[in-house]
Amino acid sequence: MSSVAANPPTARQPLAHRRRPSTLAVYRWELRKLAAQVRTYLGLGLMIVLPLIFVVFESVHHGHNHAENIFATEITQSGLATPVLMLLFMSGFFLPLAAALVSGDIVANEDGNGTLKTILTRSVDRGQVFAAKTLAAMTYAASVVFVSAAVATIAGVISWGFHSVTTFSGTVVSAPEALLLVFAANAVYLIPLFALVGIGVLLSTATRNSAAAVVGTIGLVILLFIVAQIPGLEGIRPYLLTEQFQNWQGLLRTPTDWSPIVHSAWVCALYGVPALVAAYLTLLRRDVAGG
Repeated sequence: MSSVAANPPTARQPLAHRRRPSTLAVYRWELRKLAAQVRTYLGLGLMIVLPLIFVVFESVHHGHNHAENIFATEITQSGLATPVLMLLFMSGFFLPLAAALVSGDIVANEDGNGTLKTILTRSVDRGQVFAAKTLAAMTYAASVVFVSAAVATIAGVISWGFHSVTTFSGTVVSAPEALLLVFAANAVYLIPLFALVGIGVLLSTATRNSAAAVVGTIGLVILLFIVAQIPGLEGIRPYLLTEQFQNWQGLLRTPTDWSPIVHSAWVCALYGVPALVAAYLTLLRRDVAGG
């Protein structure tokens, strides 16, 4: 009997001695939360509908003469030109909008529902919560990009076939190689998009208001586009985040032009890393008792 008294049941042990869930487990919780939210599907739905509308329009107006770029001229010659044109079209606004819908809401939504206090007072470290929410927002951003690319590729190939295409350098590449280049280009596009997600997470954490964070994130994109058009500011244009949205085009040249991609990587780091650090420090110093 004395041995039993000396070793009380594990269930009665203090909460601090219980095993803390892993960051991966917290990340899975965040993904499940995203899967239960309506706005999650708004961005995904937009990324599915726009490529389909584009393909239907081009199928109906197949005789229209395109002169914007080399991929536009061969839209009806190979379905693999479709995802490139869609990335050109959506990279400046629609994909950032979809990413902002989630990154701007990822923390602020918890504030609005009054659940952030509960999360931060559980046995989950604040760093785990921040990492899980940031990774979930980035996962969603990557999902909308590749969903758009997949839908555009499938619809394009069904309409116009799986044929070779001509790159921006005028070199013809085989269909399998073109397919790899298309999805590699979408992966490179994630560099500036992830930086924008970091800004969205910062605004979501700091403002505690989903609408303000989403509008603020998209407003920044619009502002940077305006700044890029102001005469006399040409010198700062290569360092604007929005200018990095097209640097993936270096992959679609022969040989590959890595300079814009490398430039995009360090410029985007100047935007994304400080934003994430500031967001983390803001969450770390959050007054849980006061909400």
